[in-house]
Parts: sequence; structure tokens; C-alpha cells
Amino acid sequence: MAGSRRIVWHRTALLTLVLAGGSWMATSARAADESSGETAEQKYVISIERIWDLAGHSAFTDIIEFRDYLYCSFREGSGHIPGLNGVVRVIRSQDGANWESVACLDERHVDLRDPKLSLTPDGRLMINCGASYYHGSQRLRIESRVAFSSSDGASFGPPVKVVFPPEMITGGDWLWRVTWHAGVAWSCVTQAPRDGERGVRLVRSDDGIHYQEVAKLDVEGANETTVRFLPDETMVAMIRREAKPPVGYIGTARPPYREWTFKPSNKRYGGPNFVRLPGGAWLAGSRNYTPSAQTQLWWLEVESGQFRDLLTLPSGGDNSYPGFAIDEPNNRIYVSYYSSHEGKAAIYLATLRLDALEEAAGVPSR
Repeated sequence: MAGSRRIVWHRTALLTLVLAGGSWMATSARAADESSGETAEQKYVISIERIWDLAGHSAFTDIIEFRDYLYCSFREGSGHIPGLNGVVRVIRSQDGANWESVACLDERHVDLRDPKLSLTPDGRLMINCGASYYHGSQRLRIESRVAFSSSDGASFGPPVKVVFPPEMITGGDWLWRVTWHAGVAWSCVTQAPRDGERGVRLVRSDDGIHYQEVAKLDVEGANETTVRFLPDETMVAMIRREAKPPVGYIGTARPPYREWTFKPSNKRYGGPNFVRLPGGAWLAGSRNYTPSAQTQLWWLEVESGQFRDLLTLPSGGDNSYPGFAIDEPNNRIYVSYYSSHEGKAAIYLATLRLDALEEAAGVPSR
């Protein structure tokens, strides 16, 4: 389709491409593996494709597998911020290469951004996103929205306003990413009031719309946060920070998730996401800042809060905000992200080998 341009790199080819933003290389393996002669790109990457670029600026992705389709969500607008108000685009594909638009969610006078996908307990897709009100380039307030798909995923209903307790509302309340666990929607609300200190609060919901506060995460400069769960019910939070130094934090808590322990990580990141692989290793992704802004994949060691470099995806300029979808039967991990290294910000999909990543993480071959 018109929004896609395949730039497929197969692992049998030399996977080094000189792009507008520079050369692509794996930060963890710039030299070939001494035993096999393979680079990290050849080991892990099946293909990387630009899958959508119809808007002036396409960004802030997520991806999920649902009813034999891959669904990818992102914001379309005229620029990163400000500019024309953004809309949420949802596309889907059965093969990861040919994509069709399923929905375009918009709201008059509202900038919708950072759409995140999750699967509800009743078998529908849910999108949560931020809803910002602007006067010119000045943001006046932030709210949050959710939207739900039909049972077959062929369409989405309109955005619905997220409801928080009145005493929690600051005028800058952004439900950033929702993780459903045991029938409950968990998320961290990034709060950025116009006159006040930025903060993050953990909330929960039974319906994805109405939320109750559980705890305040006491981390200076806390921003975008993704939460996941260990098999023993421990909650893990990957927290972006805008403080000095601006390294991210990893937080852990046991039920009922009111008491937290935080550790500084060894990375600064923006657009944090992480996922547990079938063998138990944690794959993380975000924007790396050194030596330049690129979309980076890491291994996360939850206990220490430290990251180990794995792979730098082709990217540069305005980029990052990856999504992850694991397709275990077909030995695939799909990573959506956006980048402007080839011109305007567009949506990309990296398809990686699950078995190779599990092996690299120390998981026995299946």
C-alpha cells in the first residue's frame, strides 16, 4: 500500500546500511562473533521495514497480536509538538508486510498522542492515549482517553474520557500505558500540572475507564512509566526521569503495590517499554541518548536495575517509543518504533528471531 516501503534485510545478507542518520550497528557487537563470524544483526534480525509514512509526522508506536493479525497504533500529526492536533491511527496486517488502516481516532480541538494497545479480559483491544489541549504552542491541560475495538477487531469506538478520583486530578494527568493483569488494568499516571511538581501515581481499574489511586511513586522527575509483572506477582516499573542525572529508575513492589523499592539504572531513556520473553529474560527498548538519539534494545536485569546493550535499530533524529509483540509459534518478536533518519518521522517494524534472543539471554534452545 502507499504508506509502506519495504526495506527488508535478511539475515543472510550483510546487515549494515548507511542511512541519512549514519551507519547502523549493534552496540553490543560491533565486531563479528569470533565463534560463528556472525554479527548481532545477522544473528537476531529477520527483517526491518518501513510500514507507514502517509502523515507529515508519524510517531509513538505500540504493537499487539490479536485474532491472527498484528495491530500497530501510533499518532499522526504535522510535527512532534506542537502543530496540528494529532490523531490516533490503527493499522493491521496478517503478514507484517501488507498493512491496512482499521481506525483513525480523533477529537475536535484535542491532540491525541502516545496510543498504547492492550487486551481486555472480555476479549477486545483497548487503546489508551493522552489528550492535550493547546492554545497555539502552549499546552493548557492534559487528560486521558481510552477506546475499545469490536470483538473481531475490525473497528474501534470513539475515544472516552478516563475518570480519576477528583482529589487526584491536577490538570496534567496522563494515563501512559495500561497493563492488564488478572482482570485488572494497571497503569502509572504521569502528572505534569502547569504550576507544580511533576510526579507519577500508580492506579488500577476494573473496566479500563474508571481508575483508583494505589500509590505515589516517590521518584524525583518521574515521567513515562511502564509496569509489568513477575510470575510471583511482583510488579516492576521502568521509569523515565527528567532529573539530574537523568538516568531512569527501576521500581519493584509486592501486592498490594503500595510500598516500593527503587534503584537507579545505568541508562537514560525516553519512551520506555519492556517485555518478558517465554524463557524468563526481560527485553527492553527505548530511546538511547549516547552517543546520539537512537532506538535501542537492551536486556534488563530487574534485580540490579541495570541494562545490557543488545541492538541498535536503524534510527536517528526524532525516534523511539517501541512496542513489542511475541509470536512464539512462529519464532518471532515484532518491534514497532518510529524514526526520522530517512526524512520525516515514519513507522518501522523490526522482526527478530525469538530463539536467537533466548539463546543470547542464556535460555536453553527449545
